Amino acid sequence: MYQDPLQSRLTPALVEAFQVLFEASVDPERIAFQATRPEFEGDLTVNVFPFLKVSGRGPEQTAQALGEHLQEHVSEVERFNVIKGFLNLVIADAYWIEYARQALERDILAFPATGSKVMVEYASPNTNKPLHLGHLRNIFLGYSVSRILEAAGHEVVKVQVINDRGIHICKSMLAWQRFGKGETPESSGIKGDKLVGKYYVEFDKALKAEVEDLVAKGSDREKAEKEAPILLAAQDMLRKWEAGDPEVKALWEKMNGWVYFGFEATYRRAGVDFDRNYFESETYVLGKQDVLEGLKKGVFYEKDGAVWVDNTAEGLDEKVLLRSDGTSVYMTQDIGTAIKRFEEYPGLSQLIYTVGNEQDYHFKVLFIILKKLGFPWADGLHHLSYGMVDLPSGKMKSREGTVVDADDLIDEVVQEARRTGEQLSKLDAFSTDEKDELFEMIGLAALKYYLLKVDPKKRMLFDPAASIDLQGHTGPFIQYTYARIQSVLRKAGSWTAQPLNVPLVAEELLVLKQLHQLPSALHEAAAKLDPSAIANQTYELVKAYNTMYQVLPIAKEEDTARRVFRLGLSKAVADAVRKAMWCLGIEVPERM
Repeated sequence: MYQDPLQSRLTPALVEAFQVLFEASVDPERIAFQATRPEFEGDLTVNVFPFLKVSGRGPEQTAQALGEHLQEHVSEVERFNVIKGFLNLVIADAYWIEYARQALERDILAFPATGSKVMVEYASPNTNKPLHLGHLRNIFLGYSVSRILEAAGHEVVKVQVINDRGIHICKSMLAWQRFGKGETPESSGIKGDKLVGKYYVEFDKALKAEVEDLVAKGSDREKAEKEAPILLAAQDMLRKWEAGDPEVKALWEKMNGWVYFGFEATYRRAGVDFDRNYFESETYVLGKQDVLEGLKKGVFYEKDGAVWVDNTAEGLDEKVLLRSDGTSVYMTQDIGTAIKRFEEYPGLSQLIYTVGNEQDYHFKVLFIILKKLGFPWADGLHHLSYGMVDLPSGKMKSREGTVVDADDLIDEVVQEARRTGEQLSKLDAFSTDEKDELFEMIGLAALKYYLLKVDPKKRMLFDPAASIDLQGHTGPFIQYTYARIQSVLRKAGSWTAQPLNVPLVAEELLVLKQLHQLPSALHEAAAKLDPSAIANQTYELVKAYNTMYQVLPIAKEEDTARRVFRLGLSKAVADAVRKAMWCLGIEVPERM
């Protein structure tokens, strides 16, 4: 498990202190550090209350004795103070200055290979509609987690499942057949996924009209909703697809092709990609044999001709895996797809599903089933569950065409970036193409950072205008700080780092402390699969740097040693910010 270099130095020193002072052995895993509270002097705090039995002394006496030992034997500890049972350690300037030198010379967010191979699944769209805001949280979350894991030393495989079969795509296909008059993306100028989504909405309109007509003629509404002619026709089309009807298959391939092309354009603009695509039209046949094998082994049981799994011992329900007619359910194909992935990628140690929290129960059941089937890798399955994302305008409904389209939302934040940038009037030296590229970069940073800075488990409200604020807790604020540092370094010309032999001032020290915490934040993000850990620590770092920039001269500092130290610290911050933002899938501009 990762431990930052300072804690790695202090932990064995504390173990030794307990042995020397109290003739007691303590487990190093029990020693926990936390940042000292701002109202007290110190950098790191140790809570000694858990160790009072082994010390045989009161909390203050225990903390005092430990502090004196560390101050005498550990060069990094300059002084200490005790508040009740809390030992607050002040770390010597020499340690921070040396850390600044190391950060200038190497990538502090690059870690040795772990030998672990991880698969991350994200996106997984349906081919009956374009991507929307909910997809964007999923995509940016999964893509960021894949990069965070890569930075932490794992080999990462990025995949998506494209849900390209089922009644939903048949609805779009049937509506296009009936109302489309041969319309294509080329003839209409409409992006392929949007065109297919348009006919999904048209189907719903036609279905509602038919239902109302049947009700007006005396039919029960529930019966009308099940027996509307257009719905029965869509169901018949699905049966023909499953039977391999050549005409239906040809239409399916054509319309799905439009959608794939549209998806790829959105992915490319959003700056995300995949190593492998899985298609539900191929995976839906998987899992049946695995379930039948489980039935033979007694893992599952048969009832009324269907195959079931009993998860009541795990606090869950019984679940059908194969219907009495031999057809599969979604769970069946997920079982088969998981098995296929571990066969295709030998040595895979973890499989992460980025899926909304409405599927929490589904994945609990899936993981239990795979464990019951005896797959050792089942312990490496993880559901990266996340909450819904809303806009001030309210909930999204794809069937009614009120979904917040991903492309439209990206356009909106880019235009918001353009309005903000042009108001600041600092872009006179930029060409039109350079401005367009910059506004695209800022808009995407605003969108991605706003979605990633929140704990994935939380439901959130996305505010496009607030996401652009150059002075707020936003991606553009971090980008602006990076560009500001690059400007400082360009204006400073050539310089050579030198040792600093004078005490650090408070603003320098704060920047160094925040920089020092960034690797730990990365490993926390990797361990918890939570990009908000590194997103928020990056914000704290740039906020501290901006304070230093406002208060202290950097390139204009008259003392040469101070000047080159601050320039070196600036570069180290910029390098770390660039890598941290890379982990979030965000680009940083050299000029703003």
